[in-house]
Amino acid sequence: MAKNKLAKFAEMETFAHVFQVPTRTLLGGNGFNMCGKWNESFFKNNNPIVLELGCGKGEYTVELARKFPNKNYIGVDIKGARMWTGAKQALEMGLKNVAFIRTDIEMIHHFFAENEVSEIWLTFPDPQMKKTRKRLTATNFIVSYLKFLKQDGLIHLKTDSNFMFTYTCEMVKENDFPVIEKNEDIYAEDQENTILGIKTYYEKQWLERGLTIKYLAFKPLRDKELIEPDVEIEPDPYRSFKRDRRVQ
Repeated sequence: MAKNKLAKFAEMETFAHVFQVPTRTLLGGNGFNMCGKWNESFFKNNNPIVLELGCGKGEYTVELARKFPNKNYIGVDIKGARMWTGAKQALEMGLKNVAFIRTDIEMIHHFFAENEVSEIWLTFPDPQMKKTRKRLTATNFIVSYLKFLKQDGLIHLKTDSNFMFTYTCEMVKENDFPVIEKNEDIYAEDQENTILGIKTYYEKQWLERGLTIKYLAFKPLRDKELIEPDVEIEPDPYRSFKRDRRVQ
């Protein structure tokens, strides 16, 4: 297993569409040379840039890039061995509108300039039920996203976690963010949605176990002090189990 990971890490170093910058480099003040220049220097077009934060194996990033060639997609995760799967697939498919960044999401604002990103996707993030500041929709993360998200930029949340969905809805409500779409069970009705219909490996497993998939799209507002919601939320009963043991 260790040798396999090392081989993937080594191959990732050869991928021109994968960027791996150590945190110490970013904190050292050297910056990231593509910041503010993604369209000009990498994608070679003026299409909107869309991020998937916590992309895992990169399935969603790759599929979005394949389905929507008029947008540029960047998957972000710290787990290089997982990201290798999507990065390799994108390369084999010859996709020119997809890239990957290996970094801690806490450092993501170092990679993009003001107004450089049009949308952010948060697909099945860890709800971090005991650590509010670790949730990817917590106000401290929203503040970070606003440093590079366009004025009318969108944030999409797709999750199986009722805790994460409820928390985010309360955070959005507390801060008067405009809600574009809210759906507590995207597969409950016979509806055709190209974006929401993309199913990752784990999503398929959760659906088989009877879990519902929830979706929220909202526009965060800037130039105001954000407020954390003061609300008690019932924990997800299955989060104490390993993924292969989840039950509704």
